[in-house]
Amino acid sequence: MLSCTGAAAGPAPLIAHDAWVRATPGVDVAAAYLTLHNGGTRAVVVIGVRSALAGHAMIHETALNNGQSSMRPHARLSIAPGQTVRLEPGGLHVMLSMLAHPLAPGEQVPLQLLLEGGGTLAVIAPVRPPGAG
Repeated sequence: MLSCTGAAAGPAPLIAHDAWVRATPGVDVAAAYLTLHNGGTRAVVVIGVRSALAGHAMIHETALNNGQSSMRPHARLSIAPGQTVRLEPGGLHVMLSMLAHPLAPGEQVPLQLLLEGGGTLAVIAPVRPPGAG
């Protein structure tokens, strides 16, 4: 369930699949994961994320430094032609905060990736139970 619109050049070549969100009972944050593939001949740059269910959404990167895990914003995600990028636990992910309500397994979370040049990619991510991966 995804759709992509581009600027005047027509649809962007970015494809998203395997999207999902891990349920996080009792908190107003969650992480979304998905795989992005650029099937085009030019780089595609994701410059932001939105979700109707979150007051704030952004791409984060988890890194292990000196044995400690930390998260930091990843402002621009450039995907080269032919490249596949996985947003997965322990790495890049979409951080959703200020959720409208606690997410329940089976719920569908709408995501909208904002692309450089004005295009968007709409993705629906089903919520999986805690511990699922």
